[in-house]
Amino acid sequence: MSGKQSKRDSFSSKFGVIAAAAGSAVGLGNIWKFPYITGVYGGGAFLFVYLGFILAIGLPIMLSELIIGRKSKRNAFGAFKKLAPKSVWKYIGILGVAAAFMILSFYGVIAGWSIEYIFMAVVDGFKDTSPGEISTTFTAFIESPVKPVAFQLLFMLLTGAIVIVGIRKGIEKYTKILMPLLVVIIIILDIKAISLKGSEAGLKFLFHPDFSKLTGEGILSALGHAFFSLSLGMGTLITYGSYIRNDNNLLNTAIQVTVADTIIAVLAGIAIFPAVFAFGIEPNSGPGLVFITLPNVFQQMPGGHIFSVLFFVLLTVAALTSAISILEVVVAYFTEELNMKRKWATVFATIFISFLGIICSLSMGVFKNHSFYNLNFFDLLDWVSANILLPLGGLLISLFMGWYFGRKKIRKELEKGGHIGSALLSIFMFLVRFIAPVAIAMVLLHGTGLLDLKWFMPAK
Repeated sequence: MSGKQSKRDSFSSKFGVIAAAAGSAVGLGNIWKFPYITGVYGGGAFLFVYLGFILAIGLPIMLSELIIGRKSKRNAFGAFKKLAPKSVWKYIGILGVAAAFMILSFYGVIAGWSIEYIFMAVVDGFKDTSPGEISTTFTAFIESPVKPVAFQLLFMLLTGAIVIVGIRKGIEKYTKILMPLLVVIIIILDIKAISLKGSEAGLKFLFHPDFSKLTGEGILSALGHAFFSLSLGMGTLITYGSYIRNDNNLLNTAIQVTVADTIIAVLAGIAIFPAVFAFGIEPNSGPGLVFITLPNVFQQMPGGHIFSVLFFVLLTVAALTSAISILEVVVAYFTEELNMKRKWATVFATIFISFLGIICSLSMGVFKNHSFYNLNFFDLLDWVSANILLPLGGLLISLFMGWYFGRKKIRKELEKGGHIGSALLSIFMFLVRFIAPVAIAMVLLHGTGLLDLKWFMPAK
């Protein structure tokens, strides 16, 4: 086993680490979900609370996962098995592997939709269509048994092709290309959005907090999204952390990734809300904001054809950088725990996840009358992963780091490639021991219906 571990792949540069980890964090959550839930929960007030949770909860948990990964040099499951042998802690990692399976299954479906919309945008398929017609077209598309599945499989093929090559030649190489491309595209879209007449109202909505519109539901959504956005609790950062060399400063890495992820989310809001307000569209359009509302916005603006193509390329690139990190969680588990060769581990994982994805896609149409507790298969996997696996995994990681792993081991790992002061370490320990567990437990209890925030903060 020791000989096998010595051949383990790793990131070759600090920029490669940042690009890959930021790519894992930056995904559909930033470009698709963040803008619409910001719209639903009142704009600036939601953004303010979200940023607070990113700093107080997201950053400490991200750093915890990176520490666990690098210290163990193992996959999400093997990490806890190595660091806490002969204890129940070793089962934490299996939650991350299970979450990765579930999330990538429905994630690939949404990513497939974005690829279809690239083609639609290229041929100017949104031209001269009303919002109602775009909505009808979108519904007909996702209910189709063929096209969504074909695009989902294409996306999974792209994801698998990058992961199968390895860490340096695959994940690191392509995230170094994709992440700068993503930033360039989103900045171009931002410049266009803020140049539109009436865009000031959208910027005010995004950056001017109105706390009278903030509900308890909105606060927990901000915390839940901070968690989901940074790819916490699903094993990706533990897995990526295991490929980070000892001369890399983990605290700096965690801060840089957190900042990059947050900036991308805010830039996505800047690309969307000024345009939405400029054309008099409600900002709280919900999940249809990207696939129904925005195509209508693009066709109304000068040069909208080009910008619609850029936007859906952006969406697909963001999805791809996250998807490769999620698939790597499963592949690393197969190679290290089941002793599979990387090629076959990638092929098997991609096929199995794609199969689940096909069921997710068909649950929109062919299987839409088949439900579990009033949820179709797509929504069921989304609900279980978002409301149970991710917060439970994050809660246990926080408790493991704060109460089992210990301050001395944490300091030792953080001082590889850097230095951490006693005050800063004490703040970190306080957050992972007390603040993060309580906050994440509330998300878990609320998500499972065991806690109603109306008891504490009535909806307005």
